[in-house]
Order: sequence, then structure tokens, then C-alpha cells
Amino acid sequence: MNRHIKQVAILGSGVMGSRIACHFANIGCEVLLLDIVPKEANEKEVAKGMSISDKAVRNRIVNDALQFALTSNPSPIYRKAFASRIKTGNFDDDMHLIANCDWIIEVVIERLDIKQQVFEKVEQFRKPGTLISSNTSGIPIHLMLAGRSDDFKQHFAGTHFFNPPRYLPLLEIIPTTETKPEVVDFYMSFGAKELGKKTVLCKDTPAFIANRVGVYSIMALFHAVETLDLTIDEIDKLTGPVLGRPKSATFRTCDVVGLDTLAHVANGLKANCPNDEEKELFELPAFIQKMLENNWLGSKTKQGFFKKTVNAEGKKEILSLNLKTLEYEPGKKVSFPTLEMAKSIEDLQQRTKMLFMGMDKAGQFYRTIFGGLFGYVTNRIPEISDDLYKIDDAIKAGFGWELGPFETWDLLGFAQGKDLALKAGKTLPNWINEMESADCTSFYKTENGKRYYYDLGSKSYQIIPGTESLVSLNVLRASNKVWGNADTTIVDLGDGIINIEFHTKMNTIGGGVIEGINKAIDLAEKDYRGLVISNTGGNFSAGANVGMIFMMAVEQEMDELNFAVKAFQDTMMRIRYSNIPVIVAPHNMALGGGCEMSMHADKVIAHAELYMGLVEFGVGLIPGGGGSKEFAKRLSEELKAGDIKINRLRERFLTIGQAKVSTSAHEAFDLGYLREGIDEVVVSREHQLTRAKAAALELAENGYIAPKRSKNVTVVGQEGLGIVFVGANSMLSGNYMSEHDRVISEKLGFVLCGGDLSENTVVSEQYLLDLERKAFVELCMQRKTLERLESLVKSGKILRN
Repeated sequence: MNRHIKQVAILGSGVMGSRIACHFANIGCEVLLLDIVPKEANEKEVAKGMSISDKAVRNRIVNDALQFALTSNPSPIYRKAFASRIKTGNFDDDMHLIANCDWIIEVVIERLDIKQQVFEKVEQFRKPGTLISSNTSGIPIHLMLAGRSDDFKQHFAGTHFFNPPRYLPLLEIIPTTETKPEVVDFYMSFGAKELGKKTVLCKDTPAFIANRVGVYSIMALFHAVETLDLTIDEIDKLTGPVLGRPKSATFRTCDVVGLDTLAHVANGLKANCPNDEEKELFELPAFIQKMLENNWLGSKTKQGFFKKTVNAEGKKEILSLNLKTLEYEPGKKVSFPTLEMAKSIEDLQQRTKMLFMGMDKAGQFYRTIFGGLFGYVTNRIPEISDDLYKIDDAIKAGFGWELGPFETWDLLGFAQGKDLALKAGKTLPNWINEMESADCTSFYKTENGKRYYYDLGSKSYQIIPGTESLVSLNVLRASNKVWGNADTTIVDLGDGIINIEFHTKMNTIGGGVIEGINKAIDLAEKDYRGLVISNTGGNFSAGANVGMIFMMAVEQEMDELNFAVKAFQDTMMRIRYSNIPVIVAPHNMALGGGCEMSMHADKVIAHAELYMGLVEFGVGLIPGGGGSKEFAKRLSEELKAGDIKINRLRERFLTIGQAKVSTSAHEAFDLGYLREGIDEVVVSREHQLTRAKAAALELAENGYIAPKRSKNVTVVGQEGLGIVFVGANSMLSGNYMSEHDRVISEKLGFVLCGGDLSENTVVSEQYLLDLERKAFVELCMQRKTLERLESLVKSGKILRN
């Protein structure tokens, strides 16, 4: 049967429940969020004459929890208005409303007896065929089914979201033997395509997959502190971004999660995994026991492995816990020769190989820790999963690792990975030897644009399920490269669509990227049907290479600077007016030039997690790559639609003048960076490029005709300039801005209003581009702008290639 999820009930409004509710609201579902009724009215409620019979009192717990979630940072909601999709209630008065829901998710306290009581109530109102699941992080799923009906059992599974649900992509699906196969398939598909999750099918084993392997890894590091004589600062340095892992690394992550939570999971694994060969590793070290006794649990108790203080000079300072003395000390700079050699290597895979080659304590650390990890994950098959790729997927999506254990092993080579495990004293399972005997010496391989994994059951390579129709640059890059330079690669996506991706630091846009984009359009216009601009890595683009602009400005090379800015503008215009459809697919940061590039696309396929903005004002400039022009053009279109002139001008001006950055793709529509009815949002990062390619094909197949350059942009001239100048002078007089900020404001206003024109005037895009470029170059030569740029370059906040 076709199943549609329109209404969802979330039972339990705690930290996870309220945020899961927000994420379902994010994707357009109507959500019913329920929790318990408080025992009695509190003092404030009594003072207002309220009692436990009042609805506001009865829903206080759920309403307070939701409000706390909505005001938290980072926000669990894409757009504030989406919160209206969530209706609150309580278990006693409103449980009957679940009869209208398509999916019911239990998210109450981690106690089996309480969960069973909730399910008893659910059975009274749930209509047959409705999905029902639990967000438990560790209680065996099958134990929850005692006394439940056959229909309940057939539609029941564990659906373990990771916190925070909006931002962490992992969703573990844990069916029981009673769950219908088609129901399992739906959970997997809906989670991936609609919720944007990396759905991983798990067995009903303690802690499932991600926490089983992730907590093992953390506990191994706890013990490594003692055996390898390393400090917590050193381990965090070794296990952070250098290894393709989050900045919070190991001990800072533990502080955020809470040491009590981590200890609870570790104790549970020790108690419930008697046959785990590493069960002794889940024994809490003495220093952890002492920290628990002292209530040093991390962020929730203001101290854990780290403690924020104010020193004698009145400055904030972060102290690190010395695990030998259990005293807090100022953090020390960490330096290892291996890290010094590796830090200049941008490519993670090449950098990882370098880390393992180190002959110092750092290199020894990597070889020891990964030897143990390789042994552990191989022995978890088939216990926690029949398929090795699921372990990699779970640990990457749940813990933020860029490389999973088996992917890391493949990087090092089969023989070296095996040797590391054996030297670490680990016993490897027979299937590893069987692979080697069959000359299968990698866990993954790529063929014909598809990625395969080694399947233990068939003892052969099988395509990773769910990826059959996915378009992936990481898979296609090696075999389908069309052209490249030092900063870009053009890849054939198939069906007449090509993609250009950037390889600069944070995907900044300099001369090499400009060359690559023009080359991609040349190729597409000659031999292909369309072009996609999308990037791998953490961000789409941090913008233009401002460090390069700074160097030209310092040398007062106005002609060269003018030429560089014009080349950027011309390239953006070429994106807009080429003879083939151009789709831009931004994700995470799309700032400055990255935003301008998106604004000139035929269509944007944006990932929901999009931090987009024209931020040049912050460095003393205005958008110079067509962004200011584009805002003037869009303002003209809005005025033709009947919008109030000055109000819309003020909104556009403040968006740039305050360097506003969206906190989601949906907010980018509100700020005017994305266009309603044209641009799209996809929740799944994994499916984003597939959708972008499809969008390019749709435009091509519908008979794409290149738009003509606009020559009828209406600008407001002096009418708008007066508003800008008066506002800037008022801000200056009130000491809300500097004299230099006033100059930037007036330059921006000059472009948005089309210059010093006596009345509303129709101008061309090129006229506005020329105004924009002139203002940009003039601002670059301002002493205050140079001082800002120099300060940012020295601090490392601006990138210099």
C-alpha cells in the first residue's frame, strides 16, 4: 500500500521528544506533541487563580519543553513559522488524538515499565496500520512488545534519532522479528528521503551499532591516556579535525554529552555483552569513577574534563583536567612532529596515511588505537550487523567521523590494517582470512560509477543497497573526470549533465575556480545538456579569495583589481545567461561569492542546512560579484508586483548592510537570497546532487532557452538615496556606526538605488554591475578597509591561497 505521513504523534517532550517534533515540523508534517500532566499547579499558577483542572496547567510540562527547544541555540527549527505545525497536549486528555496520526513515536524516559504503560494507552486509540516506534537508545526492542496486538507488533520498530535530531544525520532502524518487511523498508526510505537521515538498519543488540562502536572507541581512549601517557589536550588534538572528526574531538564531546550518560552506556554494555572480547575495556577507569563522585559531569555541571574560569587578570580561561592529579591546569599547546608534517596536507585520505607513518608518540597512538578499533569492528560482524558498510555509515553519521573504520583500513591497505590489529593483540575473525585467501583485499571498490562492499554472506562484492540511483562525486570522480586544474574538477554525471567542483581551502573562489567555471560552461554548451555546480567537503563556498583582493589593494593595483572583479562579475553573468541550464547546489556555508553564484543560477537545489549570506559589509566592502546588482534587480521586480517601494528598499539594504546570514535554506528565502517558486530545498545531503542533476535534465528536456540580459531594471534614484543618506547620518550621530561604515552604507545605497538619478529610471544590468564594481574597487582602496582586511588576514579569518 502507498503510505503517506501527514500527521505524527510524539509521546514525550523532553530534550529528544521536543526536537524530534520540530524536525517533523521542518519537513511539513503536522505534529501532536504530548507529555504527562503535572501533579499540581505551581506557585505562579496558584497566584493567578489557576488549578490542575486548567488546560494551561495540565499542558505546562509539554509547553515549557517545546518553548525551551524553540529558543535553544542552535535552533531545532528551520523557520520560526514552522512551529505552528506543532500542537501540544497531555497523555490524559489528548491521547485519543493519536487516532488521526500516521506515525506514533514514543520518546519517554528510558524505563521499560513506563514505556510499556504508554504503549498500553496507545493500543486503546491507535488505528490499525499506523506506524509505531520507540526512540530508545538501548532498551531491547523486542521487550517492549509484551502484551501488544499482532498489528502493533507488525508495525513496530526502534527508530533511534541522535541528538540534536535536526543536525546529526543518523537514524538507526531496529526492527523485530515481528515487523513486516515492507514496514522496515518504509522506515528506511522515509528516513533517508524525507527526514534527510542516514538510515542504518540495525540488529536488536545492546546500544545497537553507533553507540556500541563509538563508546568502545571512547573507552579505549580513556585507557590509552594511562598506557600511552597522553594528556586530554593531546588526545583531543590527535582525534579532532586532523583525523576528519569534529572539533570537539573526544574529551570535549564527553563534556557536552555528559559523563554520567557515557558511564551509563558503558556500564550497560559491560553488563549486557558478556561475550564481548573487549568487555573489560568498558570498566570505568579510576579517574572516571572519581569524576562521577565529584559530580564533574561536563557542561551540565560547569566542569568535567574542562572547566571555564576567570583568571587573575579578569580574562576567561579554559582549564584542562590533569588525569594524574585530578587538578585543573591551564591548557598547553600540543605539538607533535607527525602533526606538523600532516597539517599542510588538505586531502584527508592522504593526511590520514601520513598520520600512521609517524615515528613519534602521535604515530604510535594512531597505530595502537586503530589496531584495536579494526579488531573490534571485524568481530562485531555478524553480531551487530551482517554488513560492514552499516558500521561505517553509523559511526560517520552518529559521531561525525568523515572516515569509517573499514574505510580507514582500506586507505592503509589490507595487509597493514591486519598487521596493526595483530600487533595490538587482537584476534581477527575467520572471514578476514577468507577475504585474503580469495584475493579480496579491500572492503569497498568502485566500478562503473557505483560503490560496492564486500558481502560476507555471498563472499563477493555487492552494490551498497539504497545507492543504486544515487549520483555521487566521490564515486564518479576517478572514472568520469572530464577536465581539471589545480582548483577545480569537471565530472560527467551521465545523461548529458556535467558537474564542476572546487578544491580550494573552504572552496573559496579565486582565479582557478573562475577559469574552471568558464571551462565547464564552454564544454556544456558544446557537448552536453546542462551544468551543475556542487561541492563535496564541509562547505559549498566561503566566498571569494579576499586575501588575494587584499594583496592587490595593498599594492594599489587598481587596474588589476578592477579586472579581477570584472572577471568575477562576467562569470556570474555567464552562469545566468549561458545557453545551457546551470543548477547550483549549495550546502552549509555559501557566503559572499558563494551566495552570489547561487543567486545567478537558473535554479538552486539547496540543502536544508544552508548558511547563506552576502557578508562583505563586515570586511568594509559591498558585494562586488553581482550580489548588489541582483538585489537591485529583484527589488525592481518586487516593485512591479506592487510592493511598497521604500519598505522593500530598506529590507534589501539592511540584509546586505547587516551581513545577514540564513540559519537554514528556508530562512534564505525570507532574506531574499533564494526565490520562491523557483529554487528548492532538499533535506537529504546525500540525495542533493541526484536532485540537482534531475533538475538540470528537466530544464533541458523542456526546451531550455537562455534568458536575455535584462535592460529594464527600474531603480529609485534620489528618492531612495535620500532615505539611505539620512539613515546613515542618524546612525553615525547616535554612535551606532563609524564614519567608515557610513561611507560603505552610502556606496551600497548608491548601487541599490541606481546612482544619483532624479527620478525612477529604467537601467540595464550592466549599468548596475559597473556601479557595483566601481564602488567595490573604491572601497578596497580606503585605508579603513585595508586595516580591516589586514587584521582579518593576520588572524587567519580570511584565507590566503
